Amino acid sequence: MKLHFDVALCVRAKSKFSTCTKCMDAAKGIVELQENLPSFKAGTGIEAAACVGACPTEAFSLSDFSTTEFFFNFLDSKVRLISPKLNVPCISVLSVEHLISLALASEEPVVLDLASYEEGSSVLEIIRQRIEEANFILSAFSDKRLETNSDEETSIASNDQESAPSRREFLSNASLKGALKHKKAFDEAVEEGELQVFEIADDVIAKIKDKHLPNKRKILFTTLKHAGVPDTFEVLPEEEVSFTSQKFVDEGCTNCQICYRICPTGALSTDKKFSLIHFDAMLCVKCHLCHDVCEPDAIHLQPGYEIKEFFEPTQRTLAAFEIKRCHECGNPFTYTGGEQVCPRCMLEEEEAMILHENAKKRREGREE
Repeated sequence: MKLHFDVALCVRAKSKFSTCTKCMDAAKGIVELQENLPSFKAGTGIEAAACVGACPTEAFSLSDFSTTEFFFNFLDSKVRLISPKLNVPCISVLSVEHLISLALASEEPVVLDLASYEEGSSVLEIIRQRIEEANFILSAFSDKRLETNSDEETSIASNDQESAPSRREFLSNASLKGALKHKKAFDEAVEEGELQVFEIADDVIAKIKDKHLPNKRKILFTTLKHAGVPDTFEVLPEEEVSFTSQKFVDEGCTNCQICYRICPTGALSTDKKFSLIHFDAMLCVKCHLCHDVCEPDAIHLQPGYEIKEFFEPTQRTLAAFEIKRCHECGNPFTYTGGEQVCPRCMLEEEEAMILHENAKKRREGREE
């Protein structure tokens, strides 16, 4: 099972100004930065599984395992234990969104087997943090919780236990010693140790421009629709919600259009006249890209996240602008007062004036 990376989905491929390091933070020392893009050795596998669950846009995945297929297969089965010994390569492939959705969609409590992880390990800490966040968010509108099992002696009781995927199917991986028996296998082992450096090729550029909503967000949409609307809606601290956000735009915004053009999911959008900035919180994956590219730093995170957004998604208008046609070139522009001339024409006029003044000075110098 190897780690795959779709560079077209990575927010760092969309802009050199992106500061997203979620994959690198989750797989420290395994995934690193090369020429502004995540890189890893060709043979990297489940040791980097945590970056699959961490990536906001699902740019990372593991071969022979789909988190989306797992979600539906898990609900179809009678097993309510999630374990690397049974049905996942590593629990860390599951994001907070997956965990919330699994808890909501299951009629019986979902148990996560933590006994397979070494106490104090970084991956165990990541899994615990995601479980804690999922349960914290669930507590705001549901009585459902994720449970954990750290007892190695606990047996898996299920009628369809025998049909569950085995650990061997997930973790089969030849050792280097075995690979040395054959030259071909040896060559493959050498290649697996080489660092993969990803590039933005021409065919990738077209995909980068596409808006893509991750499957895990679609799953969350579906489960929330069947969760039941709570009587009251809580407001959670912004820093306690890692996978979505609510925003506001201050008066420093110049309507340069870069934020909604570069947003990977379409959470930020506009109208046909480019006179508004709309925001859909439930389409936001909190990748921070819009903040990273905003030159006047006009986009901000709302201090509290309103849980009401989960059940009554609303497209909010963050900013509105007056659009007029330039008297010089006739093109529409964001009008802020004064002469009705677009910034480009004003700049051209200023440059023409400077050239005129320079020419005048040269003439006067020659006459003297």
